[in-house]
Amino acid sequence: MMRILESAPSRYDQGLRILTLGRLDQVYDRLASHVKQGQRVLDLGCGTGALTLRAAQRGAIVKGIDVNPQMLEIARARTEEAKLAGRVELCEMGVAELENEAAESYDAVMSGLCFSELTEDELGYALKEVRRILKPGGLLLVADEVRPEHLRKRVLAALVRLPLVLLAYVITQTTTRPVTDLPQRVEDAGLRVESVRRSNTATLMELVASKPRAEGV
Repeated sequence: MMRILESAPSRYDQGLRILTLGRLDQVYDRLASHVKQGQRVLDLGCGTGALTLRAAQRGAIVKGIDVNPQMLEIARARTEEAKLAGRVELCEMGVAELENEAAESYDAVMSGLCFSELTEDELGYALKEVRRILKPGGLLLVADEVRPEHLRKRVLAALVRLPLVLLAYVITQTTTRPVTDLPQRVEDAGLRVESVRRSNTATLMELVASKPRAEGV
């Protein structure tokens, strides 16, 4: 379903609100509340700029990256409208290019519904690069679709999601996949999970993690 929405960027935000039962705005507000004035922030898969603008409005200097040029055009227009162009840089690039970012150069890395678009290998690579580019004590702020831990909720989530997945496949021949064991994967990349919050259906996760200030701490 995400890829269907991305083929129509002007309807992207409204579609996400419907798919997340209106929860996404509140989740993004909570994630952005961790950002402080003057911090340098990277937004992975920034889309139309929902998280990017929230961080910039809190006084951060934000770089938003996305592989979809149409999404970035909408994000640029919204940035100009909000008079935040001086605080926002938008770049057409993907997580494979994170190696070009300097080590320990960001106070926070944000990701809204991006990790579920990545392959297993891409996600592992992205998390390792996030750890490298975060400053000690820096935060990873994530909201994404995840696979519920308990069987009953997995079955319920599958029933709800199945028609959306089938529709996406018919139209695009591709699909998305909920992230499995996201907190463990974040820990395996060398970050410390500070908090995890799940939706009632356990399919939308809000995660905050930090980079240790010293090795072994």
